[in-house]
Amino acid sequence: MKRVLDVFLGNNSCQVGTLRFEARGARQNACFEYHPDWLASGQRFALEPGLPLVSGMQFHQPGRDGSIFHGAIADTEPDGWGRKVIQRDHAKQRQHARELGTDFDSRALNHLDFLLAVDDASRVGALRFRDEHQQFLRIANKPGRSTPPLIELDLLRLATRAVELHAETAADLAFLRGRGTTLGGLRPKCTVVDESGRLSIGKFPSVHDDRPVTKGEVLALKLARDSGIDAAEARLVDSDGTQVALIRRFDRMDDGQRIMFVSAATMIGADSQDGTEHTYTELVDALRQFGLRPQADIEELWRRIAFSILITNVDDHLHNHGFLHSHRGLWTLAPAFDVNPFPDRARELKTWISEQSGPDASIDALMSVAAYFRIRKERAVQILKDVEHATARWREVGQSLGMSKRELDQFEEAFEHRERDAARKLFGS
Repeated sequence: MKRVLDVFLGNNSCQVGTLRFEARGARQNACFEYHPDWLASGQRFALEPGLPLVSGMQFHQPGRDGSIFHGAIADTEPDGWGRKVIQRDHAKQRQHARELGTDFDSRALNHLDFLLAVDDASRVGALRFRDEHQQFLRIANKPGRSTPPLIELDLLRLATRAVELHAETAADLAFLRGRGTTLGGLRPKCTVVDESGRLSIGKFPSVHDDRPVTKGEVLALKLARDSGIDAAEARLVDSDGTQVALIRRFDRMDDGQRIMFVSAATMIGADSQDGTEHTYTELVDALRQFGLRPQADIEELWRRIAFSILITNVDDHLHNHGFLHSHRGLWTLAPAFDVNPFPDRARELKTWISEQSGPDASIDALMSVAAYFRIRKERAVQILKDVEHATARWREVGQSLGMSKRELDQFEEAFEHRERDAARKLFGS
């Protein structure tokens, strides 16, 4: 199997390169080549640091179980939930073809199949893929319609629930197929269009939840904004008595123009499968090299670490941080997303504060890197004070979201712990 795809950037007709894919049995490889017009353009920029602006084919060496694509392309692949829907749909179609005695491609899905299974309209970031027939992939099931409107939230919720319960129909899978996102892991979700015509992610409660996780995420994002953090807009919407988290996509402008997005893993060239631990100080280095407003974003990053420590947001791996392209190869931190309080997790960060601190999610570890972040101690203490005062209102903000006392009690250990006491001790509260 060989495919050659044109790679475009944004809504206009700007081709940035070519993606070549080849599969021989279980062996798969891919390479990317910049288009000569892009290399000559005054608007050119490298899609990621690992793809320098040079002519010729550039190969990516995947890590163990990693993507065969360069990070900027892999960042647009479906996440764990999206892959589950795609695999179930493929199996359902194969079973249906067998029952009818009709032909069906029985090979296992490959990396390119997953990449191209995401709807073009809702693909994360600004990259688009055009096939040999000049079609942007993936094409909507119905002409003129791709991403479902918010009014269909009930149907989407029921379809995702059916998938979790292994009771999905072919219609459920056809409804969900291609509408996942890279932003969010294995939890059930779907991209929708809200009342303002903006792309949003609808996150549904899971049948396996033992606490109101969707409410907890909206609470965390509200507290983040109250803490002075640039965070994704989030709210709860009712779906037949069930509260669904609706989180507005930040990779689209008000007029629908796409914004180039890469994960923090891509920005620093980290392979999540190689077993190497990575640190926030590496993100500081990347911001100093590629940032549009490096010191402002470095301070913002320090504020986010303080926030994560105080709410026990310990699922802070590098794919839960991102960058948005501004212009001419300069990047800014993407708004905070996938921020959750974890009352039942060990207080260890997935992304270490520094090599010296290890996974320790502590105020002491955070303060130890203030100088590396070029933040004076007085300023660091003030940021910490702002964040602590905002997050200390977690019960009040949760009540304003309609959370009951019982629901809030389930999150108490995420918010009330010794690190809050350590922060208060620093600023004398």
